[in-house]
Amino acid sequence: MADAHLRGMAGEERDAPQHMSEDKGFDLDELVSESGDESSQGSSGSEEEEEAEEEAGSWIAWFCSLKGNEFFAEVEEEYIQDDFNLSGLSSQVPYYEYALDLILDSESLQNEILTEAQQELVETAAEALYGLIHARYVLTSRGMNAMLEKFKGCDFGRCPRVFCNGQACLPVGLSDVPRQATVKLFCPKCEDVFYPRSKYHGNLDGAYFGTTFPHLFLLTYPTMRPPKPAETYLPRVFGFKIHPSAYQRERGRQPGPPQQQQQQQPQQEQQQSKQRRSGGGASSQQQRSSNHNMEDQEQQQQEQQPGGSGKRLPSPPLPPPPSPGRSGGRRLSNG
Repeated sequence: MADAHLRGMAGEERDAPQHMSEDKGFDLDELVSESGDESSQGSSGSEEEEEAEEEAGSWIAWFCSLKGNEFFAEVEEEYIQDDFNLSGLSSQVPYYEYALDLILDSESLQNEILTEAQQELVETAAEALYGLIHARYVLTSRGMNAMLEKFKGCDFGRCPRVFCNGQACLPVGLSDVPRQATVKLFCPKCEDVFYPRSKYHGNLDGAYFGTTFPHLFLLTYPTMRPPKPAETYLPRVFGFKIHPSAYQRERGRQPGPPQQQQQQQPQQEQQQSKQRRSGGGASSQQQRSSNHNMEDQEQQQQEQQPGGSGKRLPSPPLPPPPSPGRSGGRRLSNG
C-alpha cells in the first residue's frame, strides 16, 4: 500500500511540471501578442503625432490661424512650388528667395544664420509674398472652392445694411497694387462696399484679395448670387415724403460759411474787373453809336417841322463883331 501511494505521488509530480510548462507557455504567448499590439499601436500613434506636428508646424497653417488672418485660405504647396504661378513677384517682394523658403518650410533656410533684424525682414517679406500669391490662388477653381466654404460659414462678415438682412459678404480690394488701400467687404445683394467690423481685418492689404475675386466668384457660382433688395429707405417728415427740390431751396436760403464768403469775394471782384477790362472797348463803341443815333433823330425832327420843304434851311449869317473904339460908326471923343 505504501509503495502504491509513493508511486502515485511520483506520477503526480511528473505530470505537474508538464502542466506548469504548458501554463507558462500560454502566458508567454499572450504577453508576446499583447506586446506586439502595443508596439503596433505605439508606432501608429507616433505616425499620427508626426503628421499632426507636420500639419500644425507648417508656416501656411500657422499664418492662416493667426488672429486677423481668417480671410485667408490655405494655399496649396503644389501651387506655390510652380514657378509659373509666381511670375513677376520676385521684383515686388524684397528677400524673395528667403521669403519663399520660409513659406515652404525649406531646410536651406534653417541652415542659414540670420540676425534678429534680418529674420524680421524675412518674415515681413514672407507675409507680403503669401498675400500676393493668395490673390492669384483665389482666382483658381481650388481657391474659389476654399473661399466658398468660408462664404457659406459667413467667415467674412455680414452686410451692415438693414434691408440686406444680414447678407454674407466677400472680401475685395479697391486696388491691385500693394499698399494702396485696405481690404473692404462687398455685399452681393446691394452691390456696395463696407469697412470690416474688426480692426484686425481692417489692417489687411486689399491687394491680397484683388479687385476681381468677388465678381468672378459670383459668376462661377451663380446660385450664390442673392436677389437685389426690394425695399429702400425713404426719408419722411410727419409721414410725408421729402421732395428733392426742398433741399435745393434750403441751400439757396442759407448763406454759406464766413470762410467761403471771404473766399468768394475776391473771386467775384476779379471776375468783375476782367469783365470791365474786356467790356471797356465795347461800352465806348456803344456810347458812340448811341450819340450818332441821337444826332440823326434830331435832324429828322427838324426836317419834319411844319413849313419845311423837307430840306434843312441854312442858318442866317452872324453879324460881325464890333471893332474896338467905335460905337455906331462914329469915333468917340473925350469929354
